[in-house]
Amino acid sequence: MRHLRNALALIFVLCSSCTNSIKPEELYGRWNYVNVDNSNPQDTLPDGELELQSPAIIFNDNNDLIIEWGGKKLSSGKFRMEGQMIRYTEDLAGGRTREFPFLIKTLNETELVFQTMEQNVTTVTARKGR
Repeated sequence: MRHLRNALALIFVLCSSCTNSIKPEELYGRWNYVNVDNSNPQDTLPDGELELQSPAIIFNDNNDLIIEWGGKKLSSGKFRMEGQMIRYTEDLAGGRTREFPFLIKTLNETELVFQTMEQNVTTVTARKGR
């Protein structure tokens, strides 16, 4: 009986940790990329490219999201949170948009780790900017 109770308690803890929702304000600010890991070796960045391009993802308090690469805006749009998923609606030319998700793997005061939800997964580690 004690083992059953312990197992049920463990299941409860695991399930409740899966449902922790991230609030948008936990993301606000500039996050500078420090590592990009691609599951497809052909998409791997050349040595020194990350330092040269200084990419970042920026979350603003009006739910704007901006991705910078090489000191320029690469992409922009709106985001909303669904649990641990960032739902990003990117603004495209001609008034069109496209939506894609990012899964947050780790988030604390100084580090954000997120990944794309495509077949060829890209995982980004970013540090909170100043």
